[in-house]
Amino acid sequence: MDRKTLKITIIAAAIFSVTAYASLGRSGRIERVEASTVIETNTASADDPIKARAAFNEAVKVFFSARCSNCHPAGDGPTQGDEHRIHDQDVKRGTDGKGVAGMECATCHQAENMDGDGLPPGAPNWHMPPADTKMVFQGITAAGLCQQLKDPARNGNRKTLKESIQHIETDPLVGWSWDPGNGRSTPPLSKADFLKKLNEWIDAGAACPE
Repeated sequence: MDRKTLKITIIAAAIFSVTAYASLGRSGRIERVEASTVIETNTASADDPIKARAAFNEAVKVFFSARCSNCHPAGDGPTQGDEHRIHDQDVKRGTDGKGVAGMECATCHQAENMDGDGLPPGAPNWHMPPADTKMVFQGITAAGLCQQLKDPARNGNRKTLKESIQHIETDPLVGWSWDPGNGRSTPPLSKADFLKKLNEWIDAGAACPE
């Protein structure tokens, strides 16, 4: 063996010895540690209240927009228009959120938007939240809405925040907000950006605004 080959062999052996020693557990056995996995796990689970609050304060602008909040009032009647005026015919929520007898939401709101100014918008299963879980977006602070989203008793019995995000992502009625038709305004964030901010909020620990 020439001197160059011998030198390389010695260096390789030394590196292996140091690595093995550093990975030695209390039991005396060598334990393999995936460093990248540890770093990713720690990063994902690290709470960052400042980042969480900043993300939620952006996302909440969508909840407060007319397209979302008109069907989430504090009272029992939906509002309409960007000015949140009382709904025509003074319709009411009803127990299940689908209106009262003779004035059900589906009487006017079909599965898709109707063409023409002043005609009712539409999406599958048009309704308000039920009477026992109103999910109020109007007349509430960002902090209050945040706490509501985290409370299964007030958020539609969704046990985790990720379940709430899945609802927002997949429900066609929620998606209608970004395709409301007939010149209606849309929320201030795109749906993709809205979901991104909500996930940032959750991943940073879901702290609520103060």
